[in-house]
Amino acid sequence: MNRYCLSLDLVDDPALIAAYDAHHAAVWPEVLDSIRNSGILAMEIYRTGNRLFMIMETAAGFSFDAKTEADAANAKVQDWETLMWTYQQQLPGSKPGEKWRLMVRIFSFSV
Repeated sequence: MNRYCLSLDLVDDPALIAAYDAHHAAVWPEVLDSIRNSGILAMEIYRTGNRLFMIMETAAGFSFDAKTEADAANAKVQDWETLMWTYQQQLPGSKPGEKWRLMVRIFSFSV
């Protein structure tokens, strides 16, 4: 199993942030199917202010490229992504069109 941590910002507007939270309380079934079918075993998104933090645990064969390709071919997932761009904004330094940015682990502790 692999773990990935990613970050993204929301538009800093309380009404948009509340709407984004509401959408994630009822994620569309097709989007959940896409997540499940890509090899993502668990996903959590946390928010502080307008900053988002996502943790994904994936099967050994998970591929970001394969997920991107499958999502591009799924009209409902594309509708969701278009809707989410209403609320999201890129992190500074992002490439054009880049949404969630993979984070680098700089510290780990376990007993």
